[in-house]
Amino acid sequence: MAATGTTTRTPADAENLTDRLRFAFSRLSNQQKILLMVALAAVIALLVASSTWLKQADYRVLFSNITERDGGAIIASLDQMNVPYQFSDSGGAILVPGARVHEVRLRLASQGLPKGGAVGFELMESQKFGISQFAEQVNYQRGLEGELSRTIQSIGAVQVARVHLAIPKPTVFVREDLKPSASVLLNLYPGRLLETSQIAGIQNLVAASVPNLAVSSVTIIDQSGAMLSQLKSKLMEAGLDPTQISYVQEIEASAIKRVNDILAPIVGPGNARVQIAADLDFSQNEQTAETHRPNTTPPDISIRSQQTSESASTMPSAQGVPGALSNQPPVPATAPITQPAVPGAGPAVASGAPVPGQINAAGVQAAISSVGQPINTRKDATINYEIDKTVRHTKQAIGTIKRLSAAVVVNHRKDAKGVSKPLADTEIKQINDLVKEAMGFNKDRGDTVSVANAPFSAIDRDDSSIPLWKDPEILSLAKELFKYVAIAAIIAYLMLKVVIPLSKAMLEPPPMRANQALGGNVNIVDDEENAANQTPSGAETLERKLGQARDLAQQDPKVVANIIKDWTNANAS
Repeated sequence: MAATGTTTRTPADAENLTDRLRFAFSRLSNQQKILLMVALAAVIALLVASSTWLKQADYRVLFSNITERDGGAIIASLDQMNVPYQFSDSGGAILVPGARVHEVRLRLASQGLPKGGAVGFELMESQKFGISQFAEQVNYQRGLEGELSRTIQSIGAVQVARVHLAIPKPTVFVREDLKPSASVLLNLYPGRLLETSQIAGIQNLVAASVPNLAVSSVTIIDQSGAMLSQLKSKLMEAGLDPTQISYVQEIEASAIKRVNDILAPIVGPGNARVQIAADLDFSQNEQTAETHRPNTTPPDISIRSQQTSESASTMPSAQGVPGALSNQPPVPATAPITQPAVPGAGPAVASGAPVPGQINAAGVQAAISSVGQPINTRKDATINYEIDKTVRHTKQAIGTIKRLSAAVVVNHRKDAKGVSKPLADTEIKQINDLVKEAMGFNKDRGDTVSVANAPFSAIDRDDSSIPLWKDPEILSLAKELFKYVAIAAIIAYLMLKVVIPLSKAMLEPPPMRANQALGGNVNIVDDEENAANQTPSGAETLERKLGQARDLAQQDPKVVANIIKDWTNANAS
């Protein structure tokens, strides 16, 4: 019963395999042996290098653009922490494995590295005993300058910052009292600029850090020597505000987008160029007005108060001889002032109505003949009306649009044959009307719109994208791929052109020797089973030997020629 399972190799089989390999290797010439060994060594080296590159840690930037003093301190700390590091090609950056970048930065930060080339308030920690007041003040000023430099360097666009403070010595004399000042030098990153709001922020930061330091006393320059603080002061004097400028740009961009969106379906994308200038009023005005109008309409008249007064006085005429008797007051009247109505004398007079020959004033009615002369009467009437009063408080909105100016250029339209033709007047008028509606045209405000139709030149192409062959990420990826493709190509060439052909030459059955093919003493077995079960006849054996001799003559005719030459020489001798 046959046993099933895996077959095990015996030491005899291993020795047999070793002998076979040794025999196959011995069949190669010395040149082929050297070539095979070099090819195998190159393939193994390339495979090991590839695996090493794949397993190699990805080094990333730890710190860049640091001073030599900080760089030496950082390298010493990395050696103590057993962290591998490398330098960039330019030598301006320290690289560490990407997985440990944040860890190493935190550890170095705990040690106060990098210091940025300036000392801060840590200078006050190493004060010596017995130091003078002047030296202590100088150290404090150095520490304050260093802290301000570090704070300013935290701004994204600032690479290096240096701060110089001029702090005068305090004095009790008012005339000799000097105000402090400051100077700031900024080294910006290439291609970066500071906005006016950032410049103002740096000025206020320095001014708020030093007592009695005014914002106008802070001078800021960049690495080229340009006066940044002067630019800011001029803008402030002109009344410009970065927020207002940004608002104007937003208004213009919004109007341009609306116009482009409405023209794109008509003329096609990219066939219209729109520019809009907005004039905004940022002045702040508050007005309070109190208006009084005449209240003369009878239905609208409102009487607040009314007052009437009447008075009458008489003075009797002088009578008699001038003297004491004449100056005495008149005697009382003997006849009544009022008389009752006589029946049948006529119609009764209404009360209060004027009667001929009588006076009726101030509630007194009497005959004129009985009243002294002259007679003085007075009647006063005062009427107070309500006043129509209007109080209006007006506050003008900030950023109102005073005027809009739009300029639109439309490209010529191409027909089916690709020939560009100008637009018709009706289309130009339609585009003009659409632009006015989209931008919010107001004639009373003085808005203007100008639409022109002209062919666009080939240079007028808004293609700001970076080509693929200039993209840094694409270039980096191409370099990595090229490295691995080159390694794979070299390995494939060595395997296909050197190793595999030599291996085939080693494993091919050896050609039969000529004397064995032409002689009759060698037993040639084509098939092991046929050889074991059948015994060939003499004719078949001779035919098989002749066929093998023909094959040998075709494969290696030189060997056959040498054998025949040896036979002829032997027969001649």
